[in-house]
Amino acid sequence: MALPETVEKLSHGEPTFFAGGKRVFAMFSDNHHHDGHIAVWIPAPPGLQEALVEEAPQIYYRPPYVGVKGWVGIELKHIGGEELEAHILQAWKITAPKKLLASARARTG
Repeated sequence: MALPETVEKLSHGEPTFFAGGKRVFAMFSDNHHHDGHIAVWIPAPPGLQEALVEEAPQIYYRPPYVGVKGWVGIELKHIGGEELEAHILQAWKITAPKKLLASARARTG
């Protein structure tokens, strides 16, 4: 919620975060369809999903539905706060509208 123009709404029964109020950049997954994952799903740049899952399958996985679009699931019990924060910020940056990104850059210098 600290990211500019972030909105949280329930989507499919789970907290979902939108950049600029319209584009999803993070979704909470609480044992979705009893899959055993307590996780966050985020979009990732091309190729990153495969690299993360291969490198650390105990942390990262290909989530249902959005995994085919390159999203990655992140097991919350296996990742540190700073690393998770970096992933969420990257997801926000690749999802946020260009006008919002430009405005955020102007504010932070």
